[in-house]
Amino acid sequence: MPIEGVIVKELAKYSDQRGWLLELFRSDELPEGFEPAMAYISMTKPGIARGPHEHVHQTDGFAFVNGQYEVYLWENRFGRPEQFEKIEAGEAAPTVVFVPPGVVHAYRNVGESDAFVINFPDKLYAGEGKREEVDEIRHESDPDSRFQLP
Repeated sequence: MPIEGVIVKELAKYSDQRGWLLELFRSDELPEGFEPAMAYISMTKPGIARGPHEHVHQTDGFAFVNGQYEVYLWENRFGRPEQFEKIEAGEAAPTVVFVPPGVVHAYRNVGESDAFVINFPDKLYAGEGKREEVDEIRHESDPDSRFQLP
């Protein structure tokens, strides 16, 4: 059973003689109330993980369209049963994942080359003008955390 509020959607790849195109998101297909505030692209080296961490207020939208990733999700919202989910995503399975606040998330590049992830969160990093506290609870440096990558 998927974690409530997490949306995982395979992306359609449209190819022709010039190359290909993937629609990462359309406003008419976004989760209700989700309005991206910024976008960025990151590169992750082979074997490296980012996270696990969670947000109190922010929803993340991740597009995995390159490389080979394992995406990990843990339910951590008060009053909800423990759940864990692992998703395979990347070039062979282009996928967008929407992660609501309180769901711990991480991903690992399990491929053999550098790979990119596009993120379009619904909150600005560090707020307007980067003057606010960052909305992030990091678990990766806590060896006693129950949120450990397999």
